[in-house]
Amino acid sequence: MRSSLKRPAHAVSFLTGRLTVGARMLPSFLIVGAQRCGTTSLYRTLSQHPLIAKPVLRKGVHYFDVAYDRGPAWYQAHFPLGSTARRLERRYGTPPLAFESSPYYMFHPLAPGRIAVDLPGVKLIVLVRDPVERAYSAHAHEWARGLETERRFERAVELEPERLAGQEERLRASPHAVSHAHRHHAYLARGRYAEQLARLEALVSRQRILVLDSGSFFTDPEPVYDRVLEFLGLPRLGDPVFEVRNARPRDLAMPAGLRARLDEHFAASDAQLEPWLGAVPSWRR
Repeated sequence: MRSSLKRPAHAVSFLTGRLTVGARMLPSFLIVGAQRCGTTSLYRTLSQHPLIAKPVLRKGVHYFDVAYDRGPAWYQAHFPLGSTARRLERRYGTPPLAFESSPYYMFHPLAPGRIAVDLPGVKLIVLVRDPVERAYSAHAHEWARGLETERRFERAVELEPERLAGQEERLRASPHAVSHAHRHHAYLARGRYAEQLARLEALVSRQRILVLDSGSFFTDPEPVYDRVLEFLGLPRLGDPVFEVRNARPRDLAMPAGLRARLDEHFAASDAQLEPWLGAVPSWRR
């Protein structure tokens, strides 16, 4: 019932956004990944800051990955009015920053290039967690949403190479194509963070990319939050409430042998994260 009531309100709000697009903000930073790494929790935390403006309808616009054909006016219609920004700047003495969180951006083969061209100067935030746990969490998430047909995580992992075969090439060849398998069944591929960060770095300067260890954010969020504000050049105003959001319960345990094999699979990729994090990843300590 609640979602059916939201749809007309969203339609009216978006129509208003399209009519006023020229007067609207564009994002100064994006949370681009990784999926199931705490992006929702960080989004909710940052949204509490009075100088951080979230999208008017939903946390993830998904423009640069699956909606790029809708055009820049469609994208800009999702953000607050510039008059709101000017009012906040007069009140706090610092310009506010708009943002959104679409965790498929980092993995989609074309999204980073589109971001670099359309939002020059934008800053990117990436969260990473134990890639084995990320994959397991993603499988539970996709199963619960009806987007995964294989109940057993181990079987879904076995099928991944077959499911993803040729999908990245197809997305590159047809810029407005979408791939269900690439978006929803890339359990191991999405956890190879270092290769995705290398692609980002080739398009956006490293100084504009902040990589955060989700394990540190979940266990001791205050220093991580302060680090994000420093990266964005914003003062700390008030004390946010830190909550873990969008967690997904699991009723099947991961076989110990599978866990060991996947740990080995990700060992080299995890080691390549150390320069980005400035430390050994929390799950490898």
